Amino acid sequence: MTDNITFMETDELDNKIQIIMRQSNYTYEESKQKLQDYQYNEIKVIRAFMGIPEKKETPVKSINQEIYRQLRYRLDASMSEYNKKKECQQQN
Repeated sequence: MTDNITFMETDELDNKIQIIMRQSNYTYEESKQKLQDYQYNEIKVIRAFMGIPEKKETPVKSINQEIYRQLRYRLDASMSEYNKKKECQQQN
């Protein structure tokens, strides 16, 4: 079992707790506990309170795959635009 020891000034800790208390309805003690739970990152505490999930980007495996993905997207968009124009012309 490893212990994560974090050294932080009390003024800095109080500032972070005040930020959390302004952005949420947590009390002083709840804010302090949440900071400890989230490794003293006030942004993560506020995001968890608001229910904002962390962004998970899909990694691009290679540049070539990214190029083909963008080509497919562009061709699909232009084809759907073409089909819409074609339908409008046929209706008129």
